[in-house]
Amino acid sequence: MAYETSNPPRLLVPGVAGSVNVWMYVDGDATGTIDASDYFTNGYKLGMRDGDQLIHVDTNLKVTSWHYVEILTGTTIDLADGTTIGSTTNSD
Repeated sequence: MAYETSNPPRLLVPGVAGSVNVWMYVDGDATGTIDASDYFTNGYKLGMRDGDQLIHVDTNLKVTSWHYVEILTGTTIDLADGTTIGSTTNSD
């Protein structure tokens, strides 16, 4: 799927005194899709900056991943490959 500006990442925790912002993005796109360069076409305008953190919840796979924001050139947002912190396996 393509990014919809009507469902932007939400700022969860604003950075204080030079610390990074923490964002959350809930969508059905896979982690490998959202970490492509310039997926968040309005990310810089929203306030995403180099080093910010983003929590992504994939509503299709029911997994969560953690990424950090890289600014490639000027205002182009790229996310580092995510670390998955959930899985669809339930052993009980």
